[in-house]
Amino acid sequence: MSAAPVRVLVAGLGNMGRSHALAYHREPDYEIVGLVSRGGREMPAELAQYPHSSDYLAALRDLRPELASINTYTDTHADFAVAALEQGAHVFIEKPLATTVEDARRVVDAARANGRKLVVGYILRHHPSWIAFIEKARSLGGPYVMRLNLNQQSAGLFWETHKRLMETTSPMVDCGVHYVDVMCQITDSRPIQVRGMGVRLSSEIALTMRNYTHLQVLFEDGSVGWYEAGWGPMMSETAFFVKDVISPNGAISIVVEEGSSSSAHDTHTKTSRIRTHFAELKPDGTFAKPDEWFSTADEPGHDELCAREQAFMLKAIREDLDLTKHNDDAVRSLEIVMASELSTREMRAVDL
Repeated sequence: MSAAPVRVLVAGLGNMGRSHALAYHREPDYEIVGLVSRGGREMPAELAQYPHSSDYLAALRDLRPELASINTYTDTHADFAVAALEQGAHVFIEKPLATTVEDARRVVDAARANGRKLVVGYILRHHPSWIAFIEKARSLGGPYVMRLNLNQQSAGLFWETHKRLMETTSPMVDCGVHYVDVMCQITDSRPIQVRGMGVRLSSEIALTMRNYTHLQVLFEDGSVGWYEAGWGPMMSETAFFVKDVISPNGAISIVVEEGSSSSAHDTHTKTSRIRTHFAELKPDGTFAKPDEWFSTADEPGHDELCAREQAFMLKAIREDLDLTKHNDDAVRSLEIVMASELSTREMRAVDL
C-alpha cells in the first residue's frame, strides 16, 4: 500500500515559492493544503484551486500541515520555521536560512529537538551541471583559487524586488550563501578568515545598506576564494557571471552563452558549458593535454530544479535521512557571509 501524500502548506509565492508550489502540485506524493502570500501577484492557473491566506501562523494552526514550505522574505524565515517545527511539521526553507547566525542555529536546534526534517533550498546542490563542476574541481586537487560572482542589472519590478529584499538582506547574504557553499564543497576545508567590502550605489536604499558587496575567504588548507554580488540598474553586464576555479593542476570554468543577461532568472543556475584546462606541460614547454569541454545544453530549467529539491525533501521524510551535515553546512555558509558583513562595517578581517 502506497504512503499517503505529504500535506504541505506553501508560504510565499514569489519566483521561488511559485516554482516550489508547482512542484508540489505536479507531484502525486504531495498534497497542497493551502497557500500563503501577501497577494498582489497573478496566481498561476494550476494553483488557483487551493485555499489562499495572508496569515501564515493562522494557516499553520488551522491546516496542521505535515510540511511547511517557507519561501518568504528572509526576515520571516526563522520565526516561521520554528513555529512549524514546534507544531510538528517538517520544513523546507529557502536560503538564506535566517538573517543572523544565531537565528539559523535556533532553527536547526528546533528541527533536532522536535525530530523533524529541515531542508534548506540550496538549489545548486541538486543541479547536475553544478555537481559536475564541483566534482571536476575536486579532481584537480587543491589548494584552490575560487573566483565566483553573480551581479544583476535590475530595473522595473526586478529592481523593486531587490529594494524590498535589501530592507533586511544584502546581495551578499541573499546570494552569497549559494556560492560560499560551493567553495566549501570544493575545498572540504575549514574557513578561517573572511574579509568583506561594499558600496552603496543607490539613494533608493537605506544608508546602512550596500547594493554592491564583495568577500574574500581564506581556508585552512591554503585555498582562497572571492565572491561579489551587486544589484541595481547601475550594474555592469561585463563579467557579471564568473565561475572559475584554479588549482596547481589546472582550472575549471563555467562558460555562459554569449549574450546571456544578468536579469534572466535562469542565469542564477544556468551553466551552458564547463571547460577544464590542464596545467601539465611537455618537455618542449607546450601544454600536454588540450582543454576539455563538457556540454550542459540539456540541463534542467528552474522549475525542474525546484522539483528535484522537493523530491529530496520527500526522500528525507520518507527515508528518514540524516540531515545533520546538510543543516550544519547551511549554518556555516551563512556564518561566512555574515562575517563578510561584519568585516565590511568594521573595516577589518574577521576570524572564524
